[in-house]
Amino acid sequence: MRLSIITVNYNNKDGLQKTIDSVISQTFKDFEWIVIDGGSTDGSRELIEKNKNYFSFWCSEHDKGVYNAMNKGIVHAKGEYLNFMNSGDCFVSNQVLEKIFSNDYTNDILYGNVVTFQNNKKCTLKTIHSDCIKGVDLISSSICHQAAFIKLELFNLYGLYDESLELVSDWKFFFEVILFHKCSAKYLDIDVVVYDLNGISSKNKEQLLEEKHKVLH
Repeated sequence: MRLSIITVNYNNKDGLQKTIDSVISQTFKDFEWIVIDGGSTDGSRELIEKNKNYFSFWCSEHDKGVYNAMNKGIVHAKGEYLNFMNSGDCFVSNQVLEKIFSNDYTNDILYGNVVTFQNNKKCTLKTIHSDCIKGVDLISSSICHQAAFIKLELFNLYGLYDESLELVSDWKFFFEVILFHKCSAKYLDIDVVVYDLNGISSKNKEQLLEEKHKVLH
């Protein structure tokens, strides 16, 4: 299996519906889908049960935060690559996965562009656009995990996400595997994901910067 998509959700039924519509419309079908819900009480669980035939695994239970939930998904994943498409986020079009996996890439990490829509205007978020990523690139910018496809074996070799962090554990993971372990990253000039600006990272910029400084020190 080429890909495992992992979706984390907590009390975001409307966002989850957007993500479901996006994933099931993909023309590329060689993937499994794992949904980890944090014990939602807003109808998300009922929505998951309604669509459970699309999922290889799902659960709805209390967790210790977003990275704990993502780690739960990783443990159940069987695909060569993993993509973390959180509730509220969606693929730019129904052909995104087809464009990426029609090529036989072997890089450890594949990643593309992140877009948002503000006042009905499409904007491309500033992220790293390079195959040769340096420390300064990761300090000043990042790779968006919703737009990234990470080989499962990296988590087996180097460990899961650091659950002591609330906002930047995915950034820490990229920092470690690319800079310290020399894993290969391939930038694809493809619009991958429409990013939900209501996500936790978008609302907590000060905490995000504090955690990055902690990791760097």
